[in-house]
Amino acid sequence: MNDTQQEDRRPTPDTAEENACFPSPYSLTQYTSSKTDFDGTTYPNPYKGGKWKVLMIASQERYLMMKNGKFFSTGNHPVEMLLPMYHMDLAGFEVDIATPSGDPVKLEMWAFPQEDEVVKATYEKYRAKLKAPKKLPDVVKDLDHYIGVFIPGGHGVLNDVPFSEDVKKALFWARDNDRYVISLCHGPAGLLAASLGEKKEDFLFRGYEICVFPDSLDTGANIEIGYIPGPMPWLVGERLRELGVKILNSDITGKVHKDRRLLTGDSPLASNNLGKLAAETLLADVATRSL
Repeated sequence: MNDTQQEDRRPTPDTAEENACFPSPYSLTQYTSSKTDFDGTTYPNPYKGGKWKVLMIASQERYLMMKNGKFFSTGNHPVEMLLPMYHMDLAGFEVDIATPSGDPVKLEMWAFPQEDEVVKATYEKYRAKLKAPKKLPDVVKDLDHYIGVFIPGGHGVLNDVPFSEDVKKALFWARDNDRYVISLCHGPAGLLAASLGEKKEDFLFRGYEICVFPDSLDTGANIEIGYIPGPMPWLVGERLRELGVKILNSDITGKVHKDRRLLTGDSPLASNNLGKLAAETLLADVATRSL
């Protein structure tokens, strides 16, 4: 990337849709990398029982309309999805993939780390499931074999996951059956599904502490450097705070946090840390459960 491209903060047009944009060339130099910070972690004693899996609920939507009427060409962030998946899979937990209506998972391929062998291998292993995921309305009819629910990040999550009654069912089921909810960056927007039709004071995650992508970046730097093509339609942190959630981070450092059975991370930088936390937590948990 030359000097001109590095300083180009204009969102890049996505000609597949009217008034749609990818992140600017400059913003990609700030937010993406050809490799992740995967540190070679392994799990010498992986789960081998075969019963417990992880359910990943992903976004099937590509375009997020901003307040100015422009579309952000987004989806799920590949690192935030695939690196935690790698850890959980390596620890012995197969990942089932579902979207709200069974349409293919959408990925921000402009953020794919092309030189990262772990992420590439995980993508290849789960490619077929990503292209033909399960229908969430069918999955929520029988969740008994899932030890956790994983909602990866990416701005695309704001389109569909927070407004799904089936996501709500999965979240309440997890609470009622002592299972885990795992999410990072913009993924915790999915927690808002638990508020559908509920009183604010009864929010499922009221009083919880979490890490999430900071609203301050979505209202400031992300617009200034052309990562997003305009003001956000709504802010994840703001809505969670209104429901009584405490946000622990104000920046992005790779911070992760566990509060009861909710595991969260602040950004793509947290992908490796959250994957390790999830894998270790799930291994410790299943060791105490009967087959």
